[in-house]
Amino acid sequence: MVCHREPDDQTATWRVQEAKLHRVLPYMGMFVGTLLAVTVPTPHDFPLRVTLVIAAAATCWVAWFITLHQDWQGRRTLMACYYVGMLAFAAALVTASPWYGFFAGIGYVHAFFALQGRWRMVGVAVTGVLVATSQSGGLPFVSSSWPLWLVMVLFNLVVGGGVTWFSSVAERDDANRKRLVAELTSANERLAETVRENEGLHAQLITQAREAGVLDERQRMAREIHDTLAQGLAGIITQLEAAEQSRDRSADWLRHVDNALDLARESLTEARRSVRAVRPEPLETARLPDALAELGGRWSTRHQVPASVHTTGTPRPLHPEIEVTLLRAAQEALTNVARHADASRVGLTLSYMSDVVTLDVRDDGSGFDVGGDVEPDRDGGYGLTAMRQRVTRVGGQLAVESEPGAGTAVSASVPALPGAAA
Repeated sequence: MVCHREPDDQTATWRVQEAKLHRVLPYMGMFVGTLLAVTVPTPHDFPLRVTLVIAAAATCWVAWFITLHQDWQGRRTLMACYYVGMLAFAAALVTASPWYGFFAGIGYVHAFFALQGRWRMVGVAVTGVLVATSQSGGLPFVSSSWPLWLVMVLFNLVVGGGVTWFSSVAERDDANRKRLVAELTSANERLAETVRENEGLHAQLITQAREAGVLDERQRMAREIHDTLAQGLAGIITQLEAAEQSRDRSADWLRHVDNALDLARESLTEARRSVRAVRPEPLETARLPDALAELGGRWSTRHQVPASVHTTGTPRPLHPEIEVTLLRAAQEALTNVARHADASRVGLTLSYMSDVVTLDVRDDGSGFDVGGDVEPDRDGGYGLTAMRQRVTRVGGQLAVESEPGAGTAVSASVPALPGAAA
């Protein structure tokens, strides 16, 4: 943040020059008054020697407080004492010679830095009386022409009071401006500190987001690899094992080998799509119900187990992540049936409801104990765990119902987030 400080610098320079002028003006007024008292005396002046002694004492008084002890200007009591003494000397000098009105007029100026608040107006009023007395020709003329003296006093009070009032307003405004500048400076400093803290927090958040993104991508790749390569390779192994056992029957042997080749090709295609983070191929060319029907048909042909696929409700486009989650859940459930259930039939039901979409996969296989600990597959698979993580990731729920000898039912419920219409 760049701040333009030239006006403040000019104000500071003006303040320094004003302070110098305040220290010089009393001596100038004293010099002019003394010069005129010596060269142009009035008939009613005091003896010159007495006048000069008073003038010298007044000069010493000003020099002691203003010139020799400039640091006293910030001490109110000492400055009030100085101002009262200066006015007393000014009154004595004006009485001695009206020419010292030039010195008495310094009371107007010094009232601003020597006095505070209403006392300034008192000082200006006393100074106005002294100056009016000087302008009237001194005390002897006042006694004979007091109406003129009153007019002069009134004039000086109006002029001096007006200048004092406007100067007080300007001083108050200047003090308010300084206070606002100080507050703004403090606010800017706090803002700069906050910006620095935010920069640190921003860098920390970026690091955390990067780490979270890396972890999320690793988990995504793990799920994708499990749902594609692991399932496909498991199917290939199953088919080749079956081919090994039916070596003597050429028709079955060829069928298992063909299925293994088809699975290998599909696994390779899905692996490439997973790396590119592209939707599964069935969802690229068909809607979710059709993709599930195609999946069930291929699975039934491959494993010689009837698989029926039904859809309830009104099908509608869903968010791509929702459709991928349901398709992968169906693939994983069918893979588990083929590997573990020894079922004679399988049923898939896709249900569209107002706010959720549910996929149910049921078989009449051997089942298992849901309450027991789920052991990892022999080849390191984690089918139900991966399925649950994928469903939970989109805000859904996975329920598994099974018992030994009574088959298995897997139900995945996910939010019906809408997607773009085809």
